[in-house]
Amino acid sequence: MKKALVIISLAFFAVAANAQSKNPKYDPALAYELGADDYGMKQYVLAILKSGSNTTADKATVDSAFKGHMANMKRLVTEGHLIVAGPLKKNDKQYRGIFILNVPTVEEAAKLVDSDPAVKAKLLDVELYGWYGSAALPEHQKIHDRIEKMSF
Repeated sequence: MKKALVIISLAFFAVAANAQSKNPKYDPALAYELGADDYGMKQYVLAILKSGSNTTADKATVDSAFKGHMANMKRLVTEGHLIVAGPLKKNDKQYRGIFILNVPTVEEAAKLVDSDPAVKAKLLDVELYGWYGSAALPEHQKIHDRIEKMSF
């Protein structure tokens, strides 16, 4: 019985050791620069933007707030805080769009989204969630800048 247990344990450890292998393309300097963990991942914050409680029909107010919203997004991109953003298609949950923010905590993300004029005007509300994703995600902006014909 004891011998069988030792054999089973050795087999388990052999399988576990083979389940994780070193990546021959691993670049430790790049991983460090991007803040990657051993799996090439890091912590971000996902922001879900949804229709806010302010349902004003005043076009000037709405236009001004959303012009500020776009300018704020551009500022956050320039600062390296906003790495993914985009609208959502119409849905029954009143979700309007998403941000992936390059900060490790919901508290830091809340400070960033609170600077948005559309959020301040209550035209948009925000739900924030910790999200674990590829540390390479911010690098997509280098390519996007080369394919973006029109900018906001």
